[in-house]
Amino acid sequence: MAVTQEMHDSKNVFGEPLIACSTRPLTGFFRDGCCNTNDQDYGSHTVCVEVTDAFLKFSRERGNDLSTPVEEFGFPGLNPGDRWCLCAARWLEAHEADMAPRVYLQRTHVRALETVSLEILRQYAVDLN
Repeated sequence: MAVTQEMHDSKNVFGEPLIACSTRPLTGFFRDGCCNTNDQDYGSHTVCVEVTDAFLKFSRERGNDLSTPVEEFGFPGLNPGDRWCLCAARWLEAHEADMAPRVYLQRTHVRALETVSLEILRQYAVDLN
C-alpha cells in the first residue's frame, strides 16, 4: 500500500533541519534515509539510534527481530553499529528496561518528543558536544 499523505516537517528535536540517519542500511518510514514521519506512521519511526547487540537481542525478545534479513521487503537485517530509525515507543520501552541504544538527536524527528522527553533522550545522545 502506497503512502499517500505528505510528510510532517523534517525538523529534529531542536527545531532544526533533520539530518539523514542512514542510507546503509536505508532507514526511515519512507525509506529515504531520514526519520521522517506522517500520520500513517503508526509506529512513529522517529528516533535515530546506533543499534547494539544487546538492543537487537532485546527487540528480538519483544517480537521484533531487526537482525534477520527479510529479502521480500528489502530489509538487510541490522548489525551492531548500524544507525536506524526506531519506533519512539520501542525506544522508550528499551530505556525503561535499561537496554536503550544511543541516540543521534540531530537525526531524531521532533515528533519523537510526543513519546519521549528531550531530557531522557539527551542522556543517550551521541551527537552532543
